[in-house]
Order: sequence, then structure tokens, then C-alpha cells
Amino acid sequence: MACAIACNNCATECLNEDDIKMLAKCIQLDRQCSVVCFGAANLMSIGGEHASHLCAECAEICSACAQECEKHAAMGMEHCRECAKACRECAEACSVMIS
Repeated sequence: MACAIACNNCATECLNEDDIKMLAKCIQLDRQCSVVCFGAANLMSIGGEHASHLCAECAEICSACAQECEKHAAMGMEHCRECAKACRECAEACSVMIS
């Protein structure tokens, strides 16, 4: 859930930046990552038998989102740094879930 919230926050903050077009991929990945993280958390909370499949996808999207956010974090965007950190942690947790 922390990753989904961080991604939603990052997307919102990206929309407040001067060069939104440069952040389009970041915003799209933030939104996708948030949706998958919420979905994975919901499916796990009900003991869904297919949760491991969604967790695998979640780990993949989280890694892609973290990679994109790290590019912008290197340019000083703190919200992207925080999002990348949350995404890396979530990807790691999801990887453990599917092992």
C-alpha cells in the first residue's frame, strides 16, 4: 500500500512540475504501478489463489517505475526519489512473495 500511495503522490507532484511532457512516462508508470499495487494488496488480503501471479507483475512494474523515477530523482525531484525507494522495496517484497 505504501508503494501505491507513493506512486499516486509522485504522479500528482509530477503534474505540478514545469516540464510535464518530460515526465509523461514517469506519470504513466506511477499510475500503472499504483493500480497494480492496490490490486495485489487487495487480492492478497482475501487470500486469492492467483495472488502470486499478480505479485510477479507488481514486482516487474515496480522495478520499471523505480528505474524511471530514479532518472528524475537524479535531477533533484524529491518526490521521484521517494517513489523510487518505495517501488524498490515493494518489488523486493513481491519477489519474496512469489519465491
